[in-house]
This record gives sequence, C-alpha cells and structure tokens, in this order.
Amino acid sequence: GFGVIAQEVHKQQQQKKIASPSSPCPKPTTSTTTTTASSSDHINTQVRLIPEIFLCQNHIRSEEHAHQSMVHELIHAVDACRTKMDPLHNCIHAACTEIRAENLSGECGFLQEYWRGNVGGMLTSKSSSFVKHGQECVKRRAGLSVRAIPNCRERAEEYVDAAFERCYEDTFPFDRHPNLR
Repeated sequence: GFGVIAQEVHKQQQQKKIASPSSPCPKPTTSTTTTTASSSDHINTQVRLIPEIFLCQNHIRSEEHAHQSMVHELIHAVDACRTKMDPLHNCIHAACTEIRAENLSGECGFLQEYWRGNVGGMLTSKSSSFVKHGQECVKRRAGLSVRAIPNCRERAEEYVDAAFERCYEDTFPFDRHPNLR
C-alpha cells in the first residue's frame, strides 16, 4: 500500500532482501524507487513506495482495524494525488502525510490507545492531558513511520515537529475531522 515500504539491501554486490510488513501479499509491479548509501558499511538501501493499496489478512485484527488501515492508506493516496508529494526524498512531505493519515484514520482514538497500553500516564501525569493525548499519539506514530524511511531516520522527530501544526489541522478530503461528531 502507500504506507508499505519495501527495502532491498545491497552490500558489496551481495543482494539481501528484507521482507516488507506485507510479505505474504503479492508483490506489485510498479514502484517509485530511491537509493541511499552508507559509506561506512558499503551498504546501499533501495526503498520503493508501492502505489497500490492492499491489506493482508494476517495483519488485520478486526473489521474496525481494516477500516482504519484503509482510511490511513487512502489519505496517503489523496496526498500523492493532490500535491507533488515526494515522501522518499522530502522528509517533511513524509511527515505531513503520516501526520494526516494517523490523525484522520482514527488510529489514535482513546480505545485504540487504551488497548495498546498508552493511556496510563495520561491519567496520572500532569505533563499529558486527556485532550492532548490524541496529538501526542499522532506525533509518536508519525515519528515511527518517518523513521522507517532511511533518508529521514536520523531526524524523524524534527520533521514531524516541523510539519505538525499545519498537517494536523488539514482534514482534506473531509470537511471536518471524521471522528468528531
């Protein structure tokens, strides 16, 4: 899907494929590719952003999870279509689309965070509030996704912070946040 990044690591002419999160699913035939190099290890990593959306049954826990995952991936597709977004080469673009996907998909809802075990501190800490927890979740999860992109790994949190305010408020294609009634 738009959120799946497949990597191939090439080390001194030996090819080692790293399984993507969707490895049991069929591989698409078209992709956007970038290569990053690490001179110290003589490693080249080829990263492909796959322009298809697919969900693998073995990764989906429930119908609600499937719905949230589909919305998440569709937000990436909308972003790719409405802008000249290049998340493999522009880490701010990657951060923005991840912020929007996490925010608009419902993946940072209270119940989802409760089941992940991420609400305990919110109830006892003064630094985190019930109201701000959704934003903290979006930042945390967007940071994890941006960190998965080799070009963005070292400064992922900086990119998320730089894009956060503008991208968190952007609800397109919805008139308002879909989870606010």
